[in-house]
Amino acid sequence: MSSPGVDGDPKPPCLPRNGLVKLPGQPNGLGAASITKGTPAAKNRPCQPPPPPTLPPPSLAAPLPRAALAGGLCPPAGLPLGGPASVPVPGPPVERPPLATDEKILNGLFWYFSACEKCVLAQVCKAWRRVLYQPKFWAGLTPVLHAKELYNVLPGGEKEFVNLQGFAARGFEGFCLVGVSDLDICEFIDNYSLSKKGVKAMSLKRSTITDAGLEVMLEQMQGVVRLELSGCNDFTEAGLWSSLSARITSLSVSDCINVADDAIAAISQLLPNLAELSLQAYHVTDTALAYFTARQGHSTHTLRLLSCWEITNHGVVNVVHSLPNLTALSLSGCSKVTDDGVELVAENLRKLRSLDLSWCPRITDMALEYVACDLHRLEELVLDRCVRITDTGLSYLSTMSSLRSLYLRWCCQVQDFGLKHLLAMRSLRLLSLAGCPLLTTTGLSGLVQLQELEELELTNCPGATPELFKYFSQHLPRCLVIE
Repeated sequence: MSSPGVDGDPKPPCLPRNGLVKLPGQPNGLGAASITKGTPAAKNRPCQPPPPPTLPPPSLAAPLPRAALAGGLCPPAGLPLGGPASVPVPGPPVERPPLATDEKILNGLFWYFSACEKCVLAQVCKAWRRVLYQPKFWAGLTPVLHAKELYNVLPGGEKEFVNLQGFAARGFEGFCLVGVSDLDICEFIDNYSLSKKGVKAMSLKRSTITDAGLEVMLEQMQGVVRLELSGCNDFTEAGLWSSLSARITSLSVSDCINVADDAIAAISQLLPNLAELSLQAYHVTDTALAYFTARQGHSTHTLRLLSCWEITNHGVVNVVHSLPNLTALSLSGCSKVTDDGVELVAENLRKLRSLDLSWCPRITDMALEYVACDLHRLEELVLDRCVRITDTGLSYLSTMSSLRSLYLRWCCQVQDFGLKHLLAMRSLRLLSLAGCPLLTTTGLSGLVQLQELEELELTNCPGATPELFKYFSQHLPRCLVIE
């Protein structure tokens, strides 16, 4: 029942004030309560403001009269000016996968991880593995498989060759097999689906492969064009004669005790398209280098003769006349080569971009004069352990405007005065002075003038102090200094 007002008129049950509705007291003793307008109302609310008028949906809205528009009236928000045809119909919402499995995002993200990290990430889930197993993430990498990793031991004690489907999915074009036998190689060929045509490079290290195994491998794996044999002492020169194929363009043979002059004869006659040859054999003589013919002269651009102790300047004569198009030559460890041999190289191999004379103890400053005068395209020079090189030799090198990489490791006669000559070589990007005992902190500090330097190696250099490294970090911020 209503309570009387001041003038005796009946008072309405509730009055709205400032958007609030005051409810009468409840018999449960909770007293009055305030509810903001628009919030869910209590049951049996005594009074409630009328709801706003309902507008028709946009698809049914009629166009406004022209008179209303002319009078400056604007249509309400959400209503079109034209008919139903001008209203776009929203399509269904596009569902995107979670960020953790979005392949577009993952394809960009996984480029920031190393090869070892990618191997771990591929084990997180199937979605990540599916993205990571694309060949683009593994290009240029070579899996290394040891003989014991090629088999799984079954409960009965028998061995089963491992599943190589994961390698095939990633499209590896090269493999390095360590400690394998002829049988292991045959099993690899039978179990790897890409072995016949897809494998371009094979490396066998410390393996017991024989002449027969080498012949079967190169006959079955028709795609192999790059071959490396290291520490394989069971094949002979006869095996090279029977197995080498003309399709091979790169060959590396090292620490194989049965390789001598006749092996070079097989290489020169059977590999007319050979572009790169790396040979480390203690029993190869000057006679072997005379086997190279004009066929290799047109195709071969890289020759590395590593620790070929029997090669002399006469062998160098055969090389420069048979292979005039070389761009990279290494005579590292050819201890019988002298300054005269280097003079032959400088006068006849003008296309050289890389020259390695490391561990040639008979090389002196005179050889560096020949190099500086004639090899104007040279970009890399390695002089490690050339103990007769002095500051005078470095003064010759300072005139070479194309030289980008210079290695002077353990050149025990190089001093601070020689470093001053190098400061004029603005083209240098890499400089190694590791193990040079006569260089002082003062002399090394002057290298900050080479502002374009990208890498500086100072390992085992007595003059390289912690204070010097801090100084380099401040004045050569873009240079990697190897302590």
